[in-house]
Amino acid sequence: MPTIASIDKLFTQATESKAMPGMVAVAATDKGTVYEGAFGKRELGKDAPMTVDSVVWIASMTKAITATAAMQLIERGKLSLDRPASEVVSGLSAAKVLEGFDAAGKPRLRSPRRPITLQHLLTHTAGFAYEIWRPEIAQYQSVTGTPGITTCADAALTTPLLFDPGDRWEYGISIDWIGKMVETVSGQKLDRYFQDNIFGPLGMKDTSFKLSASQRARLASVHQRDDKGGLAPIEFALPEDPEFLMGGGGLYGTARDYLAFTQMILQGGKLGGAQVLRPDTVDLMAQNHIASLDIPFIKTAAPGLSNDVDLFPGMRKGWGLSFLINTLEAPTGRAAGSLAWAGLANTYFWIDRAKRVSGVFLSQLLPFYDHTAIDLFGKFETEVYRALR
Repeated sequence: MPTIASIDKLFTQATESKAMPGMVAVAATDKGTVYEGAFGKRELGKDAPMTVDSVVWIASMTKAITATAAMQLIERGKLSLDRPASEVVSGLSAAKVLEGFDAAGKPRLRSPRRPITLQHLLTHTAGFAYEIWRPEIAQYQSVTGTPGITTCADAALTTPLLFDPGDRWEYGISIDWIGKMVETVSGQKLDRYFQDNIFGPLGMKDTSFKLSASQRARLASVHQRDDKGGLAPIEFALPEDPEFLMGGGGLYGTARDYLAFTQMILQGGKLGGAQVLRPDTVDLMAQNHIASLDIPFIKTAAPGLSNDVDLFPGMRKGWGLSFLINTLEAPTGRAAGSLAWAGLANTYFWIDRAKRVSGVFLSQLLPFYDHTAIDLFGKFETEVYRALR
């Protein structure tokens, strides 16, 4: 198991001081693993150590996998980036733009000026949002009795748009709709499709929507940080029998499994003998598809679930299909044009196609964009690049 002493020391200090619960970090180039380490406990107050094969809720790291499924179906001629997505899932034709609320608190809705496409959904420009960052959505859910997305109830997908498709970037439930599109055109449930077309070929045996007994035995608990910085485990579980499988955030997995996925993207859609995507498809996914738009500062509307999110302060950011793109070299050494994203419980990954390295950092901790976790992730990344030099 390759380790880097400076990272080991940093992560040991963070977990021994209880600044962090358990953490796993892995990184690899196309030549092999550069770093692998696990620190702390799966649950604070209990004995079980965090291990490299500990299972965590990867939340929105699910999105890139769902996007990969959609891109496979584009390759097979079953989906198109620019046709109206409602031709595939009719439910999308009901999406309306929220213009505000009247004096009685009733939502004012209008039809969008253009149809939502798969490209809009993949780039978070469809107009959908999350209640965690947009109070209007929370208000809409409250006055209409619409459930939140983590209920995995179909009604959760009926929240309105905040603007006309293509006008802005706003992070939201778009990728859950893509999950529905994948199911419709493939004729398979999302878990089966992922297993047959992504997880099986890549050897991702520990990534799934439903936990097996073996995964449950290795599951790390989600922790909550209080306003004094203290950590405590909380009850957290997604519905066992969901109405829909959440393509935007429903997966559990391990660091090694996700590293295999990032390496497939890094290596042009191929890992070992498995060709999951064509090289030109990966190139298309890695392009900035929102060049005229910028990704703004993301202000929290639910401080218990997320802090404010300021990605690469002072840098213009792009979005691919479906990845964050840093347009300049990052202070860590990450090359311009690299791909990345994250999950709500402070899980992070990056894919640097120029310098041929990818890494995964997993913790289980709310609120999102935890300052200690972000600091450690940044230092981990910096040390990986230093070791590669």
